[in-house]
Amino acid sequence: MKKYISTALLLLGFVTTLSAQAPSSPAIIGRWDLTVDQGDKIVPSWLEVELSGIRTLVGHFVAEGGSARPISKVNFENGKVNFSIPPQWDRTDIDLVMNAELKNDQLVGTIRNNKGETHPFVGVRAPLLKRSAPPVWGAPITLFNGKDLSGWHTQKPENQWVVEGGVMKSPRSGSNIMTDQTFNDFKLHIEVRYPKGSNSGVYLRGRYEVQVEDSYGREPNSHLFGGVYGFLTPNEMAVKPAGEWQVYDITLIGRRVTVVANGKTIIHDQIIPGITGGALDSKEGEPGPIFLQGDHGPVEYRNIVITPAK
Repeated sequence: MKKYISTALLLLGFVTTLSAQAPSSPAIIGRWDLTVDQGDKIVPSWLEVELSGIRTLVGHFVAEGGSARPISKVNFENGKVNFSIPPQWDRTDIDLVMNAELKNDQLVGTIRNNKGETHPFVGVRAPLLKRSAPPVWGAPITLFNGKDLSGWHTQKPENQWVVEGGVMKSPRSGSNIMTDQTFNDFKLHIEVRYPKGSNSGVYLRGRYEVQVEDSYGREPNSHLFGGVYGFLTPNEMAVKPAGEWQVYDITLIGRRVTVVANGKTIIHDQIIPGITGGALDSKEGEPGPIFLQGDHGPVEYRNIVITPAK
């Protein structure tokens, strides 16, 4: 009996020693909402760092535009972090490079973009946006009255959006448009139509793009119709041919999103990791508008109704 007790105590001591020697997770691990000062404007970015295996840090990065790009290695030592990634949409050979320092649980540093421009930024930990209880839905709100652009404003001073026959139209590439009101959790019904080859997007809280694109006949992809751009891939391609009305019913609760396209649930209660390219800002803990992309080709919207949580 004494032999068994001694053996058990020895094993317990061994496990305790291993636990004491186990390295703590690097403080850089997690998701970060970044605010970049480009001088003439403030733009959002996003960073995710995670551990791959025993000690290698990897991640994803979202710049002002484009989608989440993989980072093959994140270097982190003595509170300093840096990484580089190749261009995505920029026609250049210049890598994007981040250099920063973790101070008081904030990231402070610079980003050299793929154009070779260097700008300062500050990063804070992204909120989890967990909800403690199911939402209680309020009364539906008609966001577009079918007559004019009341309750909406464009991102740029120039406005190409018009209203004809109960339809909100962007006949050509120009400014994006958004609601004057902002929202937290909601259910959104929206209908969209576009010509062959065109492209738009519905931004939830102005930060998470559900892709609108002529994707008929293609396999599902996070960059195509119904995807949360660069993050979430639909389970099937539910798009109709260009020229037909496409119907979205989207529910957003915290970070959890459900997308029903043309009557089919293509994304069910999935977590959106962070902001997508083209977001208005990176303030994920705040309410935001419904934001429609109008800078990627002609598009039409109608029957826009939101049911916010109380």
